[in-house]
Amino acid sequence: MKKITLLASLCAMFIAPQLAAQEAQEVQYVEDPAQGLLINDFKSNWFVTLQGGANVFFSSKDVVRDFTDRFAPAANIYVGKWFTPVWGARLGIDWISVKGMGEAGATGYLPNEHTTNGYFKTRNQHIGPSLDLMLNLTNLFCGYKPGRVYNLVGYAGGGGYFTLSRELDAQGNADGWNFGHDNVLHWRAGIINSFNVSKSVALSLDLRASAIDGLYDRAGFENRTYLDVQAYLGVTFLLGNSEWKAPIVPVCPPAENCDAYRARLAAADARIADLEQQLRDCLNRPVEVKEAENNAPLATIYYPIGVSRLTREDNNVLGAIAEVMKANPNTNYVLTGWADNYTGSDAINKRLRQKRVQGVYNRLVKNGVPESQLTATTNDGSLCGDLGEKYVSLDRAVTIEEAK
Repeated sequence: MKKITLLASLCAMFIAPQLAAQEAQEVQYVEDPAQGLLINDFKSNWFVTLQGGANVFFSSKDVVRDFTDRFAPAANIYVGKWFTPVWGARLGIDWISVKGMGEAGATGYLPNEHTTNGYFKTRNQHIGPSLDLMLNLTNLFCGYKPGRVYNLVGYAGGGGYFTLSRELDAQGNADGWNFGHDNVLHWRAGIINSFNVSKSVALSLDLRASAIDGLYDRAGFENRTYLDVQAYLGVTFLLGNSEWKAPIVPVCPPAENCDAYRARLAAADARIADLEQQLRDCLNRPVEVKEAENNAPLATIYYPIGVSRLTREDNNVLGAIAEVMKANPNTNYVLTGWADNYTGSDAINKRLRQKRVQGVYNRLVKNGVPESQLTATTNDGSLCGDLGEKYVSLDRAVTIEEAK
């Protein structure tokens, strides 16, 4: 209980004032993304992306065309929105120019650009809508962080292409474009390396692989799916609020170093343990029993002022004392006569002392106590010490004590 009380006192003395001082400091409130994110309103986190790049088409007969001659331009435009820091979507228009190889009469073939092995170069334009679901991999695995420069985004989606083929004149030369007799579907997946250059603008490198339906045309092409690889450089304009709100939490100022208080508390604990050990040692110490010395006289006979005669009651008391003395023949006794020093002269007080002690001596002898057991004497001091004049009646006496 004492230890608990001391600890409470130390807390009140040292810790409580520090807590009060800390609470008195200003507490700041900030957004903390680590506590979770709040969904923004619908008008926030929109974006528009413009991309331009190149693609390479891989059909079954393209291997006979020089690889460097198969690169063709591509471009697209998207409007999208992030619904959370991780999930988003975009809708846009894609355009790719496809260079390939085909037999005579194939869609988009160029009869005046044939190769030695009998295949003709083809050129088609694909344009159409597409939709992608987007996943911000950086925010997913590293957590959302406002102001982050780099983000890696994965996406997957698909769409459809309207096919435009080269129009040929009577001599077989390309002369404008017309709609091909077949339209195709495509599926794609890719990654976007996005670099934020400001809160409103981001640059990106988009790497994509698409699966595109082949054209079933009058040349007898099989309606198969072919691979198209694309790469784009893009710029994205972030519309409205591009950052995500986070719960607002209080930030308390750093606590004061409490090492000094811990040291003082440890010292107090050690002192308490030492005191408890001393108490246990004291309680377990053997008790030394000593017989009390009996310094009280056997009896005291009191007298009125100026009187030395014994009363009947005094004689009765001395008779009983005589019996005790006779029962202890080997014990000697000292009789001392006293008188108060506040009344009467020294001569009168001296005579009173002598007469009082002699009267007691004679009565004890008369009651059969041998004179050899008795010694009569007087004392001119005060029987009661320095108690003062108020207690002088106690000094008018004869004391009977065992001789030491």
